[in-house]
Amino acid sequence: MASVSPPTLSWHHKLPIHHRSSWTWNHNKNNYFPSCMVPKSSLSPPTTRKVHHLSPTKTNHTHQPFLQRLHNLCDSGNLNEALNLLHSQSQNGVGSSSDIIKEAIGLLLRACAHHEDIEVGRKLHAMVSASHRFHNDVVLNTRIVSMYSACGSPSDSLSAFDAAKEKDLFLYNALLSSYARNALFRDAISLFLDLLCVTELVPDNFTLPCVVKACAGVADAGLGEAVHALALKLGLFSDAFVGNALIAMYGKCGLVESAVKVFETMPKRNLVTWNSMMYACSENGGFEECCGIFKGLLSEEEGLVPDVATMVTVIPACATLGEVGMGIVLHGLAFKLGISEEVTVNNCLVDMYSKCGYMGEARVLFDMNGGRNVVSWNTMIGGYSKVGDFRGVFVLLREMLKEEKVKVNEVTVLNVLPACSDELLTLKELHGYALRRGFQIDELVANAFVAAYAKCSLLDCAEHVFCGMEEKTVSTWNALIGAHAQNGFPRKALDLYLVMRDSGLNPDRFTIGSLLLACAHLKFLRLGKEIHGFMMRNGLELDKFLGVSLLSLYIQCGSILLAKLIFDKMGNKSLVCWNAMISGFSQNELPCEALDTFQQMLSSGIEPQEIAVMCALGACSQVSSLRLGKEVHSFALKAHLSDNTFVICALIDMYAKCGCMEHSQNIFDRVNNKDEAVWNAMIAGYGIHGNGLKAVELFELMQNNGCRPDSFTFMGVLMACNHAGIVTEGLKYLGQMQSLYGVKPKLEHYACVIDMLGRAGQLKEALKLVNEMPDEPDSGIWSSLLSSCRNYGDLDIGEEVSKKLLELEPDKVENYVLLSNLYAGLGKWDEVRKVRQRMKEIGLHKDAGCSWIEIGGKVYRFLVSDGSLLESKKIQQTWNKLEKKISKVGYKPDTSCVLHELEEEEKIKILKRHSEKLAISFGLLNTAKGTTLRVCKNLRICVDCHNAIKLVSKVVERDIVVRDNKRFHHFKNGFCTCGDYW
Repeated sequence: MASVSPPTLSWHHKLPIHHRSSWTWNHNKNNYFPSCMVPKSSLSPPTTRKVHHLSPTKTNHTHQPFLQRLHNLCDSGNLNEALNLLHSQSQNGVGSSSDIIKEAIGLLLRACAHHEDIEVGRKLHAMVSASHRFHNDVVLNTRIVSMYSACGSPSDSLSAFDAAKEKDLFLYNALLSSYARNALFRDAISLFLDLLCVTELVPDNFTLPCVVKACAGVADAGLGEAVHALALKLGLFSDAFVGNALIAMYGKCGLVESAVKVFETMPKRNLVTWNSMMYACSENGGFEECCGIFKGLLSEEEGLVPDVATMVTVIPACATLGEVGMGIVLHGLAFKLGISEEVTVNNCLVDMYSKCGYMGEARVLFDMNGGRNVVSWNTMIGGYSKVGDFRGVFVLLREMLKEEKVKVNEVTVLNVLPACSDELLTLKELHGYALRRGFQIDELVANAFVAAYAKCSLLDCAEHVFCGMEEKTVSTWNALIGAHAQNGFPRKALDLYLVMRDSGLNPDRFTIGSLLLACAHLKFLRLGKEIHGFMMRNGLELDKFLGVSLLSLYIQCGSILLAKLIFDKMGNKSLVCWNAMISGFSQNELPCEALDTFQQMLSSGIEPQEIAVMCALGACSQVSSLRLGKEVHSFALKAHLSDNTFVICALIDMYAKCGCMEHSQNIFDRVNNKDEAVWNAMIAGYGIHGNGLKAVELFELMQNNGCRPDSFTFMGVLMACNHAGIVTEGLKYLGQMQSLYGVKPKLEHYACVIDMLGRAGQLKEALKLVNEMPDEPDSGIWSSLLSSCRNYGDLDIGEEVSKKLLELEPDKVENYVLLSNLYAGLGKWDEVRKVRQRMKEIGLHKDAGCSWIEIGGKVYRFLVSDGSLLESKKIQQTWNKLEKKISKVGYKPDTSCVLHELEEEEKIKILKRHSEKLAISFGLLNTAKGTTLRVCKNLRICVDCHNAIKLVSKVVERDIVVRDNKRFHHFKNGFCTCGDYW
């Protein structure tokens, strides 16, 4: 386990700290504090703040027994009886001097503050105000101000202050303390300015800590620095109270470097100083630095002993770092110091163990805690919720409901809610409980219920909760907008934003994130750019969370260049940013750029996780780069990612699309617990290779192993039936999807079956299915039908289909090429010329045939009639030699594949220069004998090339794998696995 702190106390390793050797953090994994012994004094009971007993002085106790009685009543909390005794004594007047009555009033005022009894305090205040002797007494007025402060009534403190005719520094300090204690920070600052400007009083070491606390409360670091300068000027910086307050203020304002400077320059530090410094680091994300300071505390010569405040600061830092080893050491130290059973320390330990995944240890501590409060229960329930033990959540919740002393609160509900994400009935029960208890008034709870209903796809319920909220803040709107954006209703999310804006609320970073997501789903590039402009104007472009959302927007909208520009401008790119960019390149069919980015990610020191590996494997699949695919596979093995289900599926898919079904099968066979995704990947692999019988066999085996087929399973099976030409089985599975398996066929399932019927020549049946299916056919369906019409020369259906296709996609070149080929195959050259003229008029150009082959880790590309390579002449000579050889075993050029009005001799010349023939010739020239050649092509392989390659595989005694834009062809010994059906 890694050490929890860097070698020295530093803030991001750049703080200007005078390092002390005793603070060096040992990186020994098995010894967190090897050079640090707990001071001897730490074996004594922990230092805690004691409540001062309100006892009278010895003299007064001797001469005035009533003070002792008053003291006893105050200690026991009988303040009304004590007040009556005071009244009786003052009215009697016998043996009671003015000083004794004053002392008694002071004693009772302190008791009122201690017990927070404002009613008795007000009576005492009235008594003092009515007294001619005491109404101008500064000491008693100061105690009255302090009493009201302790009772939580700063307005009464101000009234008492204003009523006092004489105001000394003690009285000002008392009111300052009242304001600071009751979070009236601006009032405290205003009073302090009055003190400086209106009076001649000089602030002391009690004044400045209250003012510094107020500066922290309003997050005004500039004013805090001014008070810091005043402390230096007045010579008060050496006071520990002032220094501690400054450390806390700088920490609260995020200026940890300044806090460290104060800490380093303080002449004398007490335990509060160290605790304040640890807290400042922890609150600003410096958890390792917090642990480093803790070690420094133990190494100090003063022999300071950690207390409860120390432990409840450093233990959560260990929890955040996941450093259970150090957490165990702290647990032992707390036990040794006798504070492990303190409820706050116990709660922190439970939280630490649960966050580190040690739920058993957390539960033991929880059960041993005899003074469990609501935080204890919430911590344990939250621990079960975070690790996904929802049964543990509800068992503990039922136990909590049985407790008399502890009541469920809003935090409990928030911790339980994640356990209800898949349990609608439980969610509604919890919602009803929250309504009965009035918890839904809390904004966080209401927002959480909106999100919970959204996760259950119950957006109506989410809106109902939203509408029931009296005051809707930006966070409330964010919950509903995000719910719609994340659950397939992006337009509604945008509409809700407009309503929110009209209500006078401005968006925050979470609103913007949801809007970017909605625009990405809708591919609203223009609106997305407007939001991007808003981000730039408001300084949000550098926000890491929004940066990823912006990347995703441009990627989803196909603007990959803009996405790359944003990505390149990002500093300290997170793992999510790298994943988004690699995925974006892969999704936009830029596999080489995806693989380059993956390499850059490795070079930058970022360790790729499952998503990046999946995307890299997907990119290898797109270019059919077997060598690179194997390298990524090797990386996944070394990084211990190869057991991840998503990576396994990506590996099966990669090897299948690189033409290595044996590798896919090996990976599949090694998976012990195969889920639906793994079966689907393997079935789809056999599908694209045209091995329909094997795919159907796996489909049956999948069900025998207890896995239920889903939409993706049927897509793979239907694709296999399509490529294998087993039409009857394909129609059977389409019919059984809904009736037998409860899976509703989608458009892509119908498209696959329509293509299957068309390939089999059953064009009328295919057209009938198009007209009968529940969904409107898309361009892909009409395109596959037109291709089948060209193969079987059906002009009537072909022209009917072409009209539908060109209505949907009038600017797509492939559609015109299909129609032109249909006419050319039937010898209708006039119609061919018309189609080509139309293409010319609208500026469309046919994609050239392109094939590529990977040799020695490098990909070589070939175009039809390509002569760009230095070896072009040698490549053409190689094919001429091959053609002579295969002609002897039955090869005859099939010029029907050349759809141009040319002489036979010219057509034969064109056939010789087809890109796949050039790629195979190049492969034979540059690989060892017996090496399997793997060629990819961007278009469907023609009949002539298919016939020729079959015979080439025989005469050169090589396996040749060709992947066209439809499927794989495995050529071996004069045969193809497709059985001449493609």
